[in-house]
Amino acid sequence: MLVALAACGDGGGRSASSPSATTSASTTTPTAAASSSAPAASCAQQTLDRLDRPARIGQLLLVGVPIDDPVTGLEQLAGVPVGGVFLHGRSTAGAAAIGAAVAQLRSATGVPLEVAVDQEGGLVQALKGTGFDPVPSALQQGRLAPEALRSATATWAQQLHGAGITLDLAPVADAVPAGTEAQNPPIGAVDRQFGSDPVQVAAAVTTLVGALQDAGVAATVKHFPGLGRVDVNTDTDVGAADPETSPTDPYLEPFRAAVAAGTAAVMVSSATYPQLDPDRAAVFSPAVIGLLRDQLGFDGVVVADDLGQAVALSATPVGERAVSAVGAGVDVVLTVRGQDAAPMSAALADRAAADAGFAARIDESALRVLALKERFGLLHC
Repeated sequence: MLVALAACGDGGGRSASSPSATTSASTTTPTAAASSSAPAASCAQQTLDRLDRPARIGQLLLVGVPIDDPVTGLEQLAGVPVGGVFLHGRSTAGAAAIGAAVAQLRSATGVPLEVAVDQEGGLVQALKGTGFDPVPSALQQGRLAPEALRSATATWAQQLHGAGITLDLAPVADAVPAGTEAQNPPIGAVDRQFGSDPVQVAAAVTTLVGALQDAGVAATVKHFPGLGRVDVNTDTDVGAADPETSPTDPYLEPFRAAVAAGTAAVMVSSATYPQLDPDRAAVFSPAVIGLLRDQLGFDGVVVADDLGQAVALSATPVGERAVSAVGAGVDVVLTVRGQDAAPMSAALADRAAADAGFAARIDESALRVLALKERFGLLHC
């Protein structure tokens, strides 16, 4: 389990401010003079300072638990610290049952858990039943007027927040060129795109990010730098590549708009983009993540697309996937399989023990994760 903190606990409200995840206050010994001039450390920094190395590594892990029995799923992690859980699967249990299970999850840990779900709409709506309205596909959402889309999303987001969900792995920012939808299995073939025009997609993504986050649910825009032009699904096969995406690609516009809208998180895909990095999948690429950080100006949490079950990454050992992703700049390692938590944690710990620079990289990401929790009212000191 996570290390219990005397000064930090679970909270339900949403913070109005967003603390920087990369800046910490001075650690000078307090004096009367210093206390009046030195800024107080953020709650995120205070929390990080109290965590040992395994618990810091744990903040980087977002691990799948069965949506119909998440409490048992957490218990089966066998004491491996995790910063968040992903409710894996589909449920029609309704909001009251999900909310009760989430409350049990949070009562079992010290640092509050991020609880994530895939609630895009259409075929990708994990939570249904009483208290969760049916959510249309992104393609249908993209046809709504902006105010109608904002109003509908606000309702769906409030339902998630009421059930204790703090992170939605949505919206999809991938634009699919018109006429190619059927040849794009991960997005276009199942109507997960808001449209074919990157400007139109950018407008819809901006609306959704605002509506989700105003309701207290952190948005995770995906799948950077875009899956709209691949002809292979990374979940089920190898060889997904987009030879067109470049640093000046107009199809990056929805992601740029999401960053400008203050999205809490961005998910990086496991496809390859030869014009950005010919040798590595995006999720393992410092060049791709550098594009997101440096050119698009994103300073929030970078989430890996699934590193566990995805066939695209099956040639790489599970622990090495976590190490490579974090080394490239990923903050949160997502796996839908609970059994991956232990080997991923062990591999990250081994690398940190041998490499001080990598240990600092872990601390940087852990602080970003904790700052996101503070921003959305999960973390209090």
